[in-house]
Order: sequence, then structure tokens, then C-alpha cells
Amino acid sequence: MIKFLDLQQLNQPFEAQFLSKTKEFLDTGWYILGNEVRQFEKSFASYSNAKYCIGVGNGLDALILILKANIQLGNLQKGDEVIVPANTYIATVLAILQADLVPVFVEPDIETYNINPNLIAEKITSKTKAILLVHLYGQLVKMEEITAISEKYNLLIIEDAAQAHGLSFVGKYTRAFSFYPGKNLGALGDGGAITTDDDKLAELLYSLRNYGSDKKYHNDYVGINSRLDELQAAFLSIKLPYLDAENIARQKIAKRYLAEISNSKIVLPTCEKMDNHVFHLFVIRTENRDELKEYLLKNGIETIIHYPIPPHKQKALQDFNTINLPITEKIHREVLSLPISSVLSHTEVSHIIATLNNY
Repeated sequence: MIKFLDLQQLNQPFEAQFLSKTKEFLDTGWYILGNEVRQFEKSFASYSNAKYCIGVGNGLDALILILKANIQLGNLQKGDEVIVPANTYIATVLAILQADLVPVFVEPDIETYNINPNLIAEKITSKTKAILLVHLYGQLVKMEEITAISEKYNLLIIEDAAQAHGLSFVGKYTRAFSFYPGKNLGALGDGGAITTDDDKLAELLYSLRNYGSDKKYHNDYVGINSRLDELQAAFLSIKLPYLDAENIARQKIAKRYLAEISNSKIVLPTCEKMDNHVFHLFVIRTENRDELKEYLLKNGIETIIHYPIPPHKQKALQDFNTINLPITEKIHREVLSLPISSVLSHTEVSHIIATLNNY
């Protein structure tokens, strides 16, 4: 069986370093916000070409904290509208709601699955104050068009980069990352980070993640407890130097998929430029998605659906259930994610391609 993502095999090369670092961690006796978190923050900021990195508990908290910090700084107010792609994981939308803001859904481009810049302006009202972008599946959003819109309407840009580690970003915006184990840079548990060049925002975020406190038992803000775990930070520091190689391996597999999969029943993803995609996911579409998924499974290939239900149709978001978003709904009915990672062999990729071509 070709697993969708073999995390055990992916992390096996680092096992000796993980064990050594765990012993070192235990010997220090310092378990929260210590040297490991500081070192990873420094390294990831440098890698991401950002001035600051703030390690947090997970990707959702990263988004929530960015939004709440901007409210605290007066850049946003509770009740403001935030443009958000309709085609995304629900966490993007939950963050907006958790910060007492209002999500305004915009349909994706059916070719890229990312937000369609041409549909944003018609959704902007006097209450619209920000655009929360998502580089879905690891592909860069069309930033030039969206930057022009943000400048025209004076909108704050925030980026959900949870699936985009190592992407060549455009512009100096605040970004949220997730280090969920399945990410291109994955921890061995939950973890997240925020990168920014904004001095005031960074200072506030360091405090908000730690109960709103800069000094122990002195709380200046209504913060939360969302601190990147010291041991997870150590594991991430071990894996970070290999992130580029992981992304290159994924891009090589994606090139094969794009060049060699040939089946009129299957729609391949659009990638204008390899530098603009780190292929966290390789997502195909077909009208008979469930049938194809079962067919692949019978042929020893595990796949996953990202995602079966769009956010606006989730029970948790009942206030939005009646919104008409046909492109988003079509995508969620048809998408299927193929295995893609550095641990896939050439033979396994060939088997996946041949099996799809024979469907």
C-alpha cells in the first residue's frame, strides 16, 4: 500500500537527532519558552526573510492572534468585515469568527483553487477592512492583483501560509504558519508561528501568546496561552535545514504528475510557475471522485479529500449555509489529493501515474 503520507518514514532519518535532543531537553529542566523556542524563532525568521517570528501553539491560534493583535492596535475593530476565500480549510474562517470579525466569502479561480482577485472588489463594503489570503495547497496567490486592490481600498493584508512553508512570498505581510505533522515542515505534534516585520505587532504578539504578559504575573492585555512547545521547537530546528530539499522533491513529483498523467476524466492542477508552488498537496479533480478514490485504493494507493465539505456548508457555520458559492461547492465535490512527498519512490510515482491513466 502506498500511503498518502508516511510520516514514520518521513521522520525516520531524524530519529537519532530527535532522541539526542530529547535527552538534552530533559537535562536542561526548562520546558516552556526556553532556548529551543528562541533558536527556532530566530532561524525561521531568517529562513522566511522576516524580521520576527513568534512561535505559537498551532496555525489556528496564529491567525486568531494576528487578528486580535490588529484589533488591539486599532487597525481593525470588532464587527469589521474580512474578505476570505470560500475554498479553504475551516480554520481560516474560524479565526475570523473567534476574533469577533465577519467573514465575507469570495469564490476561487477554478484553475488555481485560490481566491479569484477579479471577484474581490464586488464584495467590498464600507465595513471591509482586511483580506485574509490563503496560499492553498502550497500555491502562491496572485499577489500583484490583490496588493493593488488592498492599496485602492486601504485594506490590511494577512496571509494564511499554513500550507506554504518555503514559498517565495511577495511583499512584507504578516503570515501565519502551521507545523501540524503533515505539513512540508511538520512537528511531531501541534505547533505554529507568525512572521512579521512590524515592530509593534511583534511586541504585542509575544505578549498575547503568553497570557498578555511580558513580565511574569504582570498582564497588560487579555491574552491566551498559545506557546510553541519547547520540544517541538527543537524538532523543527532539526528539520528546517531540510525543508528546501523536501519542497524540491515534491516539485519533481508534481512535474511528473503534470507531464505523465493523461486521462480525459481527470483535471490536473494549474501551476504557472514551479517557484510559485511548494506542493503541500497535489490535488486533481474528477466528476466521479468517490469512484476514483475507491479504484485507487483497490490498486494500493491511499488518497485523501481536501476537503469534502466547504466551510460555508459546515454545521458550525449555519449562518452561512444558504450562501450560493457554486464554484467552491463544485471543487469540494470533485477534489482528490494524491500522495506527494520526499519518501515516495520513483517506482511508486510511476505506479500512481499508470493507475490513473488506466482509470
